[in-house]
Amino acid sequence: MSPSPSKAAELLALADDFYMPVYAQRRMVIERGIGARLWDTDGNEYVDFAAGIAVCGLGHSDPDLVEALVTQANKIWHHSNVFHSEPPLLLAQELVGASKFATHVFFSNSGAEANEAAIKLARKWASKHGRDADKRVIVTFKGSFHGRTMGALAATAQPKYQAGYEPLPAGFRYCEFNDLEALREAMAAGDVCAVLLEPVQGEGGVLPAAPGFLRGVRELCDVHDALLMLDEIQSGMGRSGTLFAHWQDEVTPDIVTLAKALGGGFPIGAMLSGPKLADVMYVGAHGTTFGGNPLGAAVARAALRKLQSPEVVANVHKQAQAFRDALAAIDAELDLFCEVRGRGLMLGAVLKPGYAGKAAAILDVAAAHGVLLLNAGPDVLRFVPALNIADADVAEGFVRLRKALARFKAG
Repeated sequence: MSPSPSKAAELLALADDFYMPVYAQRRMVIERGIGARLWDTDGNEYVDFAAGIAVCGLGHSDPDLVEALVTQANKIWHHSNVFHSEPPLLLAQELVGASKFATHVFFSNSGAEANEAAIKLARKWASKHGRDADKRVIVTFKGSFHGRTMGALAATAQPKYQAGYEPLPAGFRYCEFNDLEALREAMAAGDVCAVLLEPVQGEGGVLPAAPGFLRGVRELCDVHDALLMLDEIQSGMGRSGTLFAHWQDEVTPDIVTLAKALGGGFPIGAMLSGPKLADVMYVGAHGTTFGGNPLGAAVARAALRKLQSPEVVANVHKQAQAFRDALAAIDAELDLFCEVRGRGLMLGAVLKPGYAGKAAAILDVAAAHGVLLLNAGPDVLRFVPALNIADADVAEGFVRLRKALARFKAG
């Protein structure tokens, strides 16, 4: 008699049969998580250095987030944006206060939707100021990633994400990242209404803005009366070592978009806008069915409180150094990396040319050794763990990762 299939095998068969095949998912089924550890349906345990692609900023099953969700779930889940409820009102107040620049908030369900709102707000602002449609260009940067909806996709200056979806929405111009002279040329025609960028490019290889670059972008925006829009969906909410990554660049944006760690795993996004945009939108100009729902807002309030706490901020700095030290030690032994770059606990280990294109293969070997991480393109290993990850989890994760990388190098 042949053995019966495992629970994981049965569930994976459902994925094979019914999922649209748009993801290269690991052949495992995650069942539960606590802190920086995950378990699959076969009982295997993993140290999680991926945190749901920088979403689970406080790890898995954080008790304060669970309490906020359960408490709100016993009150009301949804009421539509025809009415008010307390959690999103208080969250809006708290985000404006924490941001140091914003006056207003628009809530969405995701980062892509937050970026769509930012794109629409920039165009509406330009229209309000009498700019014709051909003078509402938005500049973005090569290597960027702003989402999968059509507007956000058009803003994403990576052809691999855009291929086959043409015609894309018009009015975007792409520029080299960290190149102020290229941006100056891109804005010379006087038709740019906004510049959109990530302070640390995530999908583009965990590439931070160079020192002084964001200040230079701000100055060019001021010269050309254009908006500075910062996509902090991955770099924000404490991941870079400060609540907002742009604080480290000493710039004041006009718009910031958030998602991922804002909800700690519960879907929520937000667009924050500054005083220049306070009177642009009006009733009916934009909207969403689920954005700002009480469940997501209640969880985000709990997450925001913890993410800006001194304890979490200190831990990001401490563990960022621990990650860099551990990666340096592995590299001294195995000679795999060109560099380790990033900010805070948003780090990328760039593979040497001899291992180019092998990042995804390394993820499989790492998972087999009980540690989960990500890639950022074919040549970069990405580390975005929980911001409150403990010393023991970091140490155990790197023991497993060293074994995995040694096995990978040995072929």
